[in-house]
Amino acid sequence: MNNDKLSRRAFMRNTSLMAAGTIAGALAGKGHAVTKPVHTSRILNFHQKMIYRRLGKSNLMISEVSLGGHWKNRNAGRYWDHFANEQVPDDVAKNRAEVVSACIDSGINYLDITTAAECLCYGVALKGRRDKMYVGADIHNLGPRGPNRCNVKDQTHNVDTCLRLMKTDYLDIWRPQAKMDGSNKDADVEVLIETFQKLHKAGKVRHLGMSSHSRPWFEHIIGKYPEFEMLIFPCSAKTKVKGKQPTKDNVEEVNPGYGSDQMQSLFTRAIELDVGIVTIKSYFGGSLFKSYGKDRFPVMGVGSKKENDLARLTLQCILANEAITAAIPGLSTVYEVENAARASYTRPLGQTAADKEWLMRITDERWAKLPQEYAWLRDWEVV
Repeated sequence: MNNDKLSRRAFMRNTSLMAAGTIAGALAGKGHAVTKPVHTSRILNFHQKMIYRRLGKSNLMISEVSLGGHWKNRNAGRYWDHFANEQVPDDVAKNRAEVVSACIDSGINYLDITTAAECLCYGVALKGRRDKMYVGADIHNLGPRGPNRCNVKDQTHNVDTCLRLMKTDYLDIWRPQAKMDGSNKDADVEVLIETFQKLHKAGKVRHLGMSSHSRPWFEHIIGKYPEFEMLIFPCSAKTKVKGKQPTKDNVEEVNPGYGSDQMQSLFTRAIELDVGIVTIKSYFGGSLFKSYGKDRFPVMGVGSKKENDLARLTLQCILANEAITAAIPGLSTVYEVENAARASYTRPLGQTAADKEWLMRITDERWAKLPQEYAWLRDWEVV
C-alpha cells in the first residue's frame, strides 16, 4: 500500500486532524456524521488513511470499507457453509488469518459473518485479537429465514452457536437474516427484539441489526421498531437513490419489486431514523468479474489489474452515498484486502471522467447479463 499517494489537500486534512487527535464529519459520512468531534482513540483499530463513518444510533465508528464473511471456496463458489467435525482445514485457517491481519493493518474494523464455517474460521483468525474488530453475526440456517424458528429458544440457540463456534463471549452486533421476500410477520420481529433484549442483558450481544433482501419490508420495520440500529442490504454501482415521483416518463423511479412505496427512498428514511446501513453484493455476488465461477480456493496472485480497478472504483461509487456506513465485500486474498482499503484511502481524490465512464460501461454490461441467481438484484436498482 506504500504506492498510495493522497493529494496535498487530503494529506494536510488528515495530518491536522491527527494532530488535534480528533476526527469529525470530514471522516464520517454526512448522512450519519458525528455531532461532536470523536477522538481517534475511540475509533477501534484506527488508521489515518481509512475513512470511518458512524453506524447510526449504535454510535460505533466503522471503517467505510469493511470485511464481508464470504470468500472463494474450493468449487469456485462464493462462500463456505460448514466444515466436517467443526474442524477448519489448515490452509483455510492460514488464509483467513492472513486476510484478517491485512484488514487490521489496513484499518478495517468491522467483520460480518453469516455461516457456521465463517464463525469457525474467523474465530481462529481473531484469536488473541478479538478487540481489533467489531463483529456482526448470525448463522443463516439457524436464523429467522426458516419456518418455525422465530421463537426465543431457537434464536438464543442461534446466537449461542455463533459464540461457541467463534470461541468468543459476545457479538458486537446480532443481525439476524430475515426471509428474503420480506414475509416475516411483525410477531416474528417482536420475537427477535425480545431475544435481543435477553441476550443483551446477559452481555452476549451489544447492538441489534437486521439483514433482508426486501426493501419495502425494511421501510416498515425501521419505521415501527426503533430497536434496530442498523440494516444490511444489497447496493452496487447500479443503485440509484429514489428521488422523483414515478410517472410513465420516469420509469427509473419505479421499483420493479414487491409493490413498495415508490415515493420513498430507504436511504432517506434510514437517515431520518438514524439507522446505519451496511451494504452487500457490491460486485453482483462476484458476477461483475469475468473470473466469476472460475477462480477456486486457494486464489493465487494479485489478480488482474482490470478487475482490481473495477473492484476499487465500484466501492468508491457505492460509498459516494453518504447514507451508507460501510460496504462489506468478500475478500479472498491479502491483495484483495489492500485493493479494497485503497478504495477508501484514495476516495477523497475523486474519480476521473474516464474512470467513471469505464466503470459504468462495464457495470451496465454485466448488469444486463446477471446470472439467474442474482436477477433479484434488479429490485435494488432504485432504493
